[in-house]
Amino acid sequence: MIKNFITMLMVTLTIALSSLSVVYAVNLETYKFDDPQKEALFRELIDELRCPKCQNQTIGDSDAPLAKDLRDRTYLMVQQGASKQEVVDYMVARYGDFAYYRPPVKLSTVVLWLGPVLVILVGAAVILMRVRARNNAEVELSDEEQAQLAALRSSDLDNADQSHSEQDKSS
Repeated sequence: MIKNFITMLMVTLTIALSSLSVVYAVNLETYKFDDPQKEALFRELIDELRCPKCQNQTIGDSDAPLAKDLRDRTYLMVQQGASKQEVVDYMVARYGDFAYYRPPVKLSTVVLWLGPVLVILVGAAVILMRVRARNNAEVELSDEEQAQLAALRSSDLDNADQSHSEQDKSS
């Protein structure tokens, strides 16, 4: 019974995964190129341009209708002889720097580039300050705790004296 269930599950997963790869392959095969350089440029662009509607997917990876429109527009521009920068500029003009996976370093995008470093530096500074504050804080012992500490110290000294005298006798 369990073996049949696992077999059915594996068959279903295999069919589902193979259909996904076929859909992706079909999406990219609809674009025909006469020039291999244009095809390479098209593939490079669709792997670098971000789908504005999706979370962290390129327009080549996304199945969203907007991503399809952007792929079509990229294909058209590449077929008309547009350069990579012209296509990127077109997408950035429409969707801002979000359209590009590697946004340029500008005043408006400096937070994207320096934000993670600043968060790490501030976190390290906070941890360092807390550790230093903890190490510099003096601990006040109550009278009872001081009495216990004195008892422990005297018992340690007694034990140390006994072990030294035993070592002296044995040697």
